[in-house]
Amino acid sequence: MHHFGTALTQAQGWLLRKNSEQIYLSFDSDEAGLTAKIRALDILQNMGCDIRILQMEGAKDPDEYIIKYGNARFQALIDKALSVIEFKVKVLKQDLNLESTNDKIKFLNEIAKLISKVDNTMEREVYIEKISREYTISKEAIYAEVNKLTYADTKSEKILEKGKPVVRHQKIEKKEIAESTRKRENTVLAILLMGDLNVFQIIKQNIKIENFKDELNQQILKKLYEEFEKGNSNINGMLDNLSEEEQNHITAILADDYEINDIEKAIDDIMQSYEKDRLNERKFQIIELLETELEDNQKKELERELSSIIIRLAKIK
Repeated sequence: MHHFGTALTQAQGWLLRKNSEQIYLSFDSDEAGLTAKIRALDILQNMGCDIRILQMEGAKDPDEYIIKYGNARFQALIDKALSVIEFKVKVLKQDLNLESTNDKIKFLNEIAKLISKVDNTMEREVYIEKISREYTISKEAIYAEVNKLTYADTKSEKILEKGKPVVRHQKIEKKEIAESTRKRENTVLAILLMGDLNVFQIIKQNIKIENFKDELNQQILKKLYEEFEKGNSNINGMLDNLSEEEQNHITAILADDYEINDIEKAIDDIMQSYEKDRLNERKFQIIELLETELEDNQKKELERELSSIIIRLAKIK
């Protein structure tokens, strides 16, 4: 059982994910920090955790609840814990008046958005069944909305397939970044997101923003560097200032397992691979230069540099 304040750090997320598949969260019932709470849920869900939210009244945390009301009542709470979707629906409802037609339509649209993101059809049906019962909305109405959304998605994908060649071209350009390069950049970001300023200093000395090839990674790196440069290492605060696309990308990065058991070694390996890139780039530059007309002394100088690069490259694993 884990009880959090508002801010769930990525590190806590990792620990939870490592220790348990199913996680029960108990939130304070205050309204403050609701978006942060929901983001925490999304982060954990993207890490592949099965989340349940406890609805506790009359106590600020599970310990106090058990002391006040005993184990049996707490067990009953666990049995009635909400799934993430049910919790999000409950949160949506708080701001709406379902007596008003406008609000009811809005509620239905938002519910449909949540449900259409669920891939498993059985799971979808269970949610529709529960939500329709709890909020007295006809099942048919929910199904109709969900189908509209899922159909719209596949339709827009079809339209995209016919899309302009320009879009195609952009896609190809993006594809050209090697998967290994992207993975290395993601690993650098995952390490930086641990929020250690000393680690940042080492990384900054070795990796320039322009070394990053993936555009989105580069944007995120730039923003992280700027914040760390100010001495700020509050990761949750930084995440709040990122665009939705950047936040989603970071969530995906954190949901991946980079198997970093030894931070220092991981950083060392990454630095070496960047050094290898730099040396290789310079090697090809020199080879090209040597094919042009050169003074003898320039030629000798370049050949010397080339042989030292080759020796250094041989030493890098």
